[in-house]
Amino acid sequence: MKKVCLFYCPETHSLAERVAAQSDAIELRSINWRKFKDGFPNLFIPNAHGIRGQHVAFLASFSSPGKIFEQLSVIYALPKLFVSSFTLVLPFFPTGTSERMEDEGDVATAFTLARILSNIPTSRGGPTSLVTFDIHALQERFYFGDTILPCFESAIPLLLNRLQQLPDSDNISIAFPDDGAWKRFHKQLQHFPMIVCNKVRDGNQRIVRIKEGDPRGRHIVIVDDLVQSGGTLIECQVYNFLFCFVHFQFLPY
Repeated sequence: MKKVCLFYCPETHSLAERVAAQSDAIELRSINWRKFKDGFPNLFIPNAHGIRGQHVAFLASFSSPGKIFEQLSVIYALPKLFVSSFTLVLPFFPTGTSERMEDEGDVATAFTLARILSNIPTSRGGPTSLVTFDIHALQERFYFGDTILPCFESAIPLLLNRLQQLPDSDNISIAFPDDGAWKRFHKQLQHFPMIVCNKVRDGNQRIVRIKEGDPRGRHIVIVDDLVQSGGTLIECQVYNFLFCFVHFQFLPY
């Protein structure tokens, strides 16, 4: 079985431990995350010679712009340590909502981040493999260059498996807060009746209304393609609740 050295950032430490517990082939490796007095990162990879010829992965979390630079510094360094292969696992691609231009002058920051990741140095085994989950728009794969291999995974199969195990699975409907979420996931969830909502403006307020489907007497699982403040999910729950006094579960992606 192929051994993997799994590095992680401070935010993904607990997740990395849970991942490593699933297989004896995964060896956790730490990084010293320090800062100089001016706030810039002072980073060190212990026993760097020990990962030569090894398969290496890094579990990242780009949760804020301030976290990205220090992790990119490590991400760019690891493939150059003569490793056999390098895989970057980025569970959430953070610039997902800025993948297109609507007005001249808009900056598509998803393209910027994709190009930065596309310039990760190659390892002995070739280009870096990038694994990310439920990216906001599938067309973002075309923002990446030829020097990285993006692999778009999805948690929807896990969701389907969980819902089908529930004792009342035949009484479940999937609610999408807007057309964007429906377009992104409806083909994967077509086993269930669907409710599609839309957002309308009432003065300065944005209100969620049911566009298609009937929630009455159903268990509702709300699936959105991106969650920032959670306001849309709450609005969607409140409006559907006016029609059915049943269980709600939030499943944001």
